[in-house]
Amino acid sequence: MKIFHFILLIVGVFALSSSAIFVKVIHEPVEVTAFYRMFISFLIVALFLFRKNYRIEMRIISKKSKIVMIVSGVILALHYLLWFESLNYTSVASSTVIVTLQPIFAVIIGYYFFKERYNIGAVSGIVIAIIGCILIGYNDLKLSGIALYGDLLALIAALIITIYFYMGQSVRGHTSLIVYSLFSYGSSAFTLLIINLLRHNNIVSFTSETWLSFIGLAFFATIMGQSLFNYLIKWINTTVISMSILGEVVGTIILSSIFLGEGVTLVQFIGICIILSGQALYILANNYLKRKM
Repeated sequence: MKIFHFILLIVGVFALSSSAIFVKVIHEPVEVTAFYRMFISFLIVALFLFRKNYRIEMRIISKKSKIVMIVSGVILALHYLLWFESLNYTSVASSTVIVTLQPIFAVIIGYYFFKERYNIGAVSGIVIAIIGCILIGYNDLKLSGIALYGDLLALIAALIITIYFYMGQSVRGHTSLIVYSLFSYGSSAFTLLIINLLRHNNIVSFTSETWLSFIGLAFFATIMGQSLFNYLIKWINTTVISMSILGEVVGTIILSSIFLGEGVTLVQFIGICIILSGQALYILANNYLKRKM
């Protein structure tokens, strides 16, 4: 993999890590938060329509690709709804740890549906990194029914975002990032708007802090995070993307320490080292190349 792609991958992970920081200060229904995350992101991407080549591409792209991108947007909306909702029932650490266990689903889907094969080193790296995530969230894992319900929502959200990346992988090879994002983010925002209207949620009157948090969530977590992954999925397979997202746990802890004054415990530090070790092993074993099977 090119060093440029590797740098973008790191930037994307840390940008995505800001998601939990912004969500923590937004005290609105999860449907509202998810809607503005996707709607503002859509508006930012829509600015590129001033370029004629993107308008032409939107017209000539196949109907099948349009359907895939629109459905992927609906799936992305469902992912955010489930993940944000899980934060109401379980701890932030538990939810973040569980929702980043995407490599498990990515390996299963890649193996059975896309005939991808993984060597011992790559699988070992995934297992080690997951152990690091579990170690970080272990003290926050609860056994109450309510917490387990939240954990289950986060687990389903992890499966759903993995499907989203595989759908993106199927169309990004012949579709630009801008056009893919327009269809995906647009359908996601529209889906969430309908849900908010059906639930009669307030989607207009908010405090200045909330508006700034909406904008920050969209720009950093989605444009600088999610969109970078959508860009890289053209060259890097979904398993590698999912593996890198395990670093979101590390990024969230670091950003929480910087912006929220939450110190890093010894257990968290050990967990971070384990995650990074697992990712390093995976990098060496897989060489971060998109494999053609």
